[in-house]
Amino acid sequence: MSKGIIFDFDGVIAESIKLKSDAFGELYKAFGENIVRKVIEHHEANGGMPRFEKIKYYHKSFLKKNLSHKEIHQIANKFSDLVIDKIVASAYVPGVVDYIKKSKKKYKLFISTGTPTGEIKTILNGKKISHYFDEVFGSPEKKKKHIEKIIYKFNIKPRDLIFYGDSNEDLNAAEKTKVPFVLVKNRYNKFLSKNFDGNSINNFIELLK
Repeated sequence: MSKGIIFDFDGVIAESIKLKSDAFGELYKAFGENIVRKVIEHHEANGGMPRFEKIKYYHKSFLKKNLSHKEIHQIANKFSDLVIDKIVASAYVPGVVDYIKKSKKKYKLFISTGTPTGEIKTILNGKKISHYFDEVFGSPEKKKKHIEKIIYKFNIKPRDLIFYGDSNEDLNAAEKTKVPFVLVKNRYNKFLSKNFDGNSINNFIELLK
């Protein structure tokens, strides 16, 4: 029977959360410091939420403007231009690459991220780690859907999967699909860490000992 490991990307594989915070700040700086602060606070509190949903929410809630589908994608494309090269060059969460290499010998490996599918594949290729993963899932599909596809396509029982994530979005997807969840703690999920009583790690070095 196959077993598998699912990884979120930002904050779990790459130290890229602040890079995306800076990019959102750049996108909204024309609207003033107060809007930038609200945008960044929401972004960092809602890891795993697709950027298309965030952009729609920011304009509607903070700027009182409803965006068309085309406008959302135009802003999302600007965001991509700001972050892709920086994320390719970003540092890894300590120990994660060695953990991936070690795990690949025994498990099917997957990525489930709120980053658009095409973009995350570009980033993984740029970081030269794409070959470790059996399949990569991104937005616009929700993470619950990603997990359901993994279970069905690879014939893996939920109990034979582990999901390493760092956000409520990750936790909720794991709980809804009955997949064991391990929280990867970081400076951006302190509230979640404080209220989470399941398995957690600070980095992947802990799992290599």
